[in-house]
Amino acid sequence: MPNNHQKPQFYSWIEASLPAEVMLSGALEAQGLTGDAGFRRYYRTNTAPSLIAVDSPPAKENNPAYVNIAMALQSAGLRTPVIHAVDFAQGYLLLEDFGDQLLQPLLNDQTIAELYGLAETALLKLQQLPDSKALFPRYDAQLLGDEMALFKQWFVTDLLGIELQADESTMLDNLFGQLIQSAQEQPQVLVHRDYHSRNLMLLANNSLGVIDFQDAVWGPITYDLVSLLKDCYIRWPVQQTRQRALAFKQRLGLSVDDQQFLRWFDLMGLQRHIKVMGIFARLALRDNKRDYLKSLPMVIEYSLEAAEQYAECQTFCQWFKRRVSPLLANQSWYSEPERLEL
Repeated sequence: MPNNHQKPQFYSWIEASLPAEVMLSGALEAQGLTGDAGFRRYYRTNTAPSLIAVDSPPAKENNPAYVNIAMALQSAGLRTPVIHAVDFAQGYLLLEDFGDQLLQPLLNDQTIAELYGLAETALLKLQQLPDSKALFPRYDAQLLGDEMALFKQWFVTDLLGIELQADESTMLDNLFGQLIQSAQEQPQVLVHRDYHSRNLMLLANNSLGVIDFQDAVWGPITYDLVSLLKDCYIRWPVQQTRQRALAFKQRLGLSVDDQQFLRWFDLMGLQRHIKVMGIFARLALRDNKRDYLKSLPMVIEYSLEAAEQYAECQTFCQWFKRRVSPLLANQSWYSEPERLEL
């Protein structure tokens, strides 16, 4: 029977939408699964084979984008869940079940070459998709800036209680402008926008499954690469990360020197991690998803690591260490991250 989070009409829709080749013996059951950072709720059915039923409120989630982008990615040879049925009015989807094998718990020093190799090959396919202005919003200055503004409100003010002075706010806006400029001077390609070890899955045939792609945009070529290699949930030595980044640049055939590419890569990572600090704080404070706070120390470390390397980021780096870092020790979620070798 449906629990309090499931609607009777949702169950009825699932039953009516089961593909002919999917068997159901007895009453339909749908087991709730751990969701993502959005408003979607996922359920695994007791069918053979099992399927994933999604309750995705149409007022809060862009379900047409999910379907259209899934089809685009599949056309490029990427493995995304097969969509068996969709009801846009109610926000229901019935998807192929990719299982539970996320890349994250499989990653270690022995597996990184093979698993990141799969992820990087899939990313090359994704980046070769042609542009479609109707399908892929622009990752423009407005969107990049709006993302970083979350840092000021949710992380600095709401989470840490820092009231920004006018000169501090101006300093941050100046940094944001420089990060936006770096992002916009890069070649622009399709960007998954959350391409990391919790959104990549190892499938039964040792192929890679890609999920959570519905927010894809047209933007900077290093964005997904830095999401993967400077993952908010797992960390590698800096030199190893840089070597993989440059190896990927070689596969791209980009005619920019290594120093320029790494600058794009590092500053793109700083933009992403500034955004993530704001998003994780908002998820904790607004949505009561406090587990995200546990990942903030690593994100902070990434941010300072990048900022320390570039002259245009020094003011931000010094400000952070003076105004923000002293407050971190008092936060229940904070623990000093291990400083990996450069």
